[in-house]
Amino acid sequence: MAIMKSCSRCGKIHAYNYKCYVGKVYKKNSIDNLRSSYAWTQKAEEIKRASNYLCAICLQEGIYNYQELETHHIVKLQVDPEKLLDNYNLICLCKYHHRKADDGEIDQDLLLRLAKEREDKQ
Repeated sequence: MAIMKSCSRCGKIHAYNYKCYVGKVYKKNSIDNLRSSYAWTQKAEEIKRASNYLCAICLQEGIYNYQELETHHIVKLQVDPEKLLDNYNLICLCKYHHRKADDGEIDQDLLLRLAKEREDKQ
């Protein structure tokens, strides 16, 4: 039988080694502040509009996907925060492909090429 304890955060009974995060406040870092700026939200919308509101990877596969779109930083902001608003570093992806790109399952060179092609069309 597991040892139980009363939680000082939520008042419920949990297993002794359970960590309760109710009411935990997370501090934003400088990268989070950049992503919540007005300039970033405007740029993200601009990239989606320039991509005709279609996921670049799905489009390359012949699929017209316009659902759950997000703007992805190809070179991470932790690596180079100066690329926050760089059109050649931004690409429109669906949520599925955004997750795969963040996990490194989509080649970064392919994403950079697709972003360059989008910009060259403009």
